[in-house]
Amino acid sequence: MARIVLITGGARSGKSAHALKLAALHTGRRFFLATAEALDDEMVARIARHKADRSPDLQTIEEPIDLESAIESLNNRADVLVLDCLTLWVSNMMRAHGVPGMGVIAQHEIGAFLIRARSFANALRGARFDSIVVTDEVGAGIVPDNPASRQFRDLLGWTNQKLAEAADEVILMVAGIPLRVK
Repeated sequence: MARIVLITGGARSGKSAHALKLAALHTGRRFFLATAEALDDEMVARIARHKADRSPDLQTIEEPIDLESAIESLNNRADVLVLDCLTLWVSNMMRAHGVPGMGVIAQHEIGAFLIRARSFANALRGARFDSIVVTDEVGAGIVPDNPASRQFRDLLGWTNQKLAEAADEVILMVAGIPLRVK
């Protein structure tokens, strides 16, 4: 049976490095699903740095929005998937489906977003390969000072809860040290 490992933690806590380390323990066909988009020079540099850190035998798929289809396309092709990261997926979803000029998803659309997050978790649960999913823990800090940031924090927190519920294991990274939560 396929397993789901969720790795969460703060910025620069070692989440991606730990996900790659876990993936390296797998034999067989290994894939990396990247949600980042190179929308500015800083993201271009970040993506290049992440690519340089990955093993050349890790096949990369870039998909910023439609994670369910990407997961389905890997059934019978993958033995393990590293998905990095849910944080950017939520940001991508807000940008794609948000109210123009406001950067937020309309209140009446939040339920649809949460259904999509559940659908993503279900797609991983039904996959025929192991998954290692990276996300950020953004709820431990101060309350953001603007509506878009508060909504982002809330949507990511709810998405993380849905995936943690579906996951077999949840790891919290602190200063490069993995702490098993579930």
